[in-house]
Amino acid sequence: MTDGHDILAHRRGKLEELRARGEAFPNGFERTALAAELQARYADSDKQALEADAARSPDAARVVVAGRVMLRRVMGKATFVTLQDVSGAIQCYLRKDDLGEAYEDVRRLWDIGDVVGVGGTLMRTNRGELTVQADAIRVLAKSLRPLPEKYHGLVDREAQYRRRHVDLIMSEESRGRFRTRSAIVREVRRFLDERDFLEVETPMMHPVPGGATARPFVTHHNALGMDLYLRIAPELYLKRLVVGGFERVYEINRSFRNEGLSTRHNPEFTMLEFYQAYSTFEDLMDLTEDLMRRVVAAVTGGQTVRYQGTDIDFAEPAVRCDMADAVLAHTDLTAADLADAPGLARAMRRMNLSPERDWGAGRMLTEIFEARVEPRLVQPTFVTGYPTEVSPLARRREGDPEVTDRFEYFVAGREFANGFSEINDPDDQADRFRAQAERSARGDLEAMHYDGDYVEALEYGMPPTAGEGVGIDRLVMLLTDAPSIRDVLLFPHLRPAGDG
Repeated sequence: MTDGHDILAHRRGKLEELRARGEAFPNGFERTALAAELQARYADSDKQALEADAARSPDAARVVVAGRVMLRRVMGKATFVTLQDVSGAIQCYLRKDDLGEAYEDVRRLWDIGDVVGVGGTLMRTNRGELTVQADAIRVLAKSLRPLPEKYHGLVDREAQYRRRHVDLIMSEESRGRFRTRSAIVREVRRFLDERDFLEVETPMMHPVPGGATARPFVTHHNALGMDLYLRIAPELYLKRLVVGGFERVYEINRSFRNEGLSTRHNPEFTMLEFYQAYSTFEDLMDLTEDLMRRVVAAVTGGQTVRYQGTDIDFAEPAVRCDMADAVLAHTDLTAADLADAPGLARAMRRMNLSPERDWGAGRMLTEIFEARVEPRLVQPTFVTGYPTEVSPLARRREGDPEVTDRFEYFVAGREFANGFSEINDPDDQADRFRAQAERSARGDLEAMHYDGDYVEALEYGMPPTAGEGVGIDRLVMLLTDAPSIRDVLLFPHLRPAGDG
């Protein structure tokens, strides 16, 4: 059997022949049509109609296509090749009688994977397949490495992630998933633009990490002689813009969190964040439902999504419930268990969860919810009443300062969005930052830092505002039935090859 090194050497020999003739990697080739355009335009043209077109006006009937050779069948003095371009595939018919000496290149120098250009007229084979009958050919890029076997592609998941370029060549499913991702982002933009939101860009390197409780990546700016932090979230900058008078803003941003790798987490990810002045968290729950229905309809044509074997219905209003009520409904705990911190600590231990010494009742309730309730929220659900202890940027609930006007939105057992009425009291925000800074000083690597510049911004006055973050990657997972976040990231982060 020929090994990979032999194949590489053999193909390099062909490339050297093209180099010697001055025909390696030419530029300036002009394609006149894509495969899908031709398939659509001539769908109703039979063999006789195509022949008549070519006889009546040869120049008008001529097309030039280009793409990657995915299939080649050499039959002596004639060869069929299938070219794949960005739109699809089309067959080409190459004959020695039409191409002369150039036909020898097809036999000797062409390989599966080469990028080639073909000019000619359209015909239909006896089997009815639309085909370009070539009168001119050219190799545009020689493929030195062989493609995987066509009908299996890259079957190893990790190989798909590590060699995404090959995965995209071989898999229409993979190409379709990333087209869908683009369509989702486009529809999100359209939805917000129609509602007078302004798209903005905020810094990706921050002097103070903030906007979420997460461990940041640290870098160093040599000219300034200072450490900077890759963006955890754009929240505090977007709210500065609300202070400045932009009452509706959004950003589709890359954020970075120094956390582990999993089917749900990647160190860098895409998030939508938007802020709307003179609104509450309840307004944003309504907006979120409208957004989800809009995007689901754009991608699926309906209001039902099948994800990993389960139908998710977006036509019906999402369930709305308080966190404490959700814990009572989905566990065997009682109201007495949730009444105080000691009761919650005992409940956690019965569940084989380990409370830490400095956790208050709010943190323990949240941990129980995330471990025992969140995976059960399959149909769209808004959970409200998040404890103040775990919500350092959310407004306290009127009449109950231990909880906040915050929600998280769950589908298929995963959080998809987090929103709340924002703190616009600078003194309250300063107190919350101080509490976070104390946690940081005690070794909590995810706690926020004190951001005095942001507190000063609030002192200029921020109108009542609600804001929300939506995980774009998870939304794409849902709408493409992808089990892992790596399936919807073109180039996910992976451990070095060979590591256990």
